[in-house]
Amino acid sequence: MAVFGDLLKQLTNMQWSDYLDILLVAFFIYRLLPLIPTSAMRILRVIIMAIALDFITNLLNFHATNYILDQVLAVGFLALVVLFQPELRQMLDHLGNVKIKDLVTTKETQGDMAGVIGQTVAACEVMSREKIGALIVFARNQRLDDFFRTGTIVDGMVSEQLIRNIFFPKAALHDGAMIIRDGRVMAAGCVLPLSESNRLSADLGTRHRAGVGMSEATDAVVIIVSEETGTISVAVGGMLKRHLAAQTLERLLRNELCGDEPAQTGLKVRLRQRLQKGMGSKDEEE
Repeated sequence: MAVFGDLLKQLTNMQWSDYLDILLVAFFIYRLLPLIPTSAMRILRVIIMAIALDFITNLLNFHATNYILDQVLAVGFLALVVLFQPELRQMLDHLGNVKIKDLVTTKETQGDMAGVIGQTVAACEVMSREKIGALIVFARNQRLDDFFRTGTIVDGMVSEQLIRNIFFPKAALHDGAMIIRDGRVMAAGCVLPLSESNRLSADLGTRHRAGVGMSEATDAVVIIVSEETGTISVAVGGMLKRHLAAQTLERLLRNELCGDEPAQTGLKVRLRQRLQKGMGSKDEEE
């Protein structure tokens, strides 16, 4: 109880600048945490758990347990740096690419993303039917600049025709991944990290393992269209959702990329595309 009494006394002695300081720290933590790769988040959770246990054992006067935890923490941080050097380097590299304006603003509106999603789903639906393999990455908070260097910069508007042209089997960039960021196709032919997870099915090929690996290393949403079966899958946070219909794919992308915005806009975009195609085919017949 003495601890809580001291805490209450400290709160009553705080000035307005202290509260503002706490709010600023909380804001930056809230904005920076999503930028940390999934693999690095696992390390961060272990550290937080160990510190919390150390605090609790000290509060409850568990001297033996607290002594062991103190020794583990003293050596543990150095061990983590050695064991998880690649993940920590990747995390620092991602944070280094973050711009200040990205912390307080968003690049695209939800309306813009609805159109992008509609075009992407339409392309995936056609490629699935024609069994054309595809690997499409949607960047979110992490900028993915490192992966641009492994491919070719495109920086073009997202359209069904562009996506299908890039993944056409005889196209130069069809083997790599396409990265969509800020509502634009930023790069294609990119190389992604392969997942080493033992949970993945043995029948999954390199394209699926690259998609899952990308979702493990970053916060990206990855669409995979199988070249063998034509099935559509989505990888998010290291989890793979397979055998998705076009409507399910659109709903999933809108939930991940647009938040709570209703799905009607994307459906209208696709309906408009179908109508335009129908009108175009009638004009050709005439």
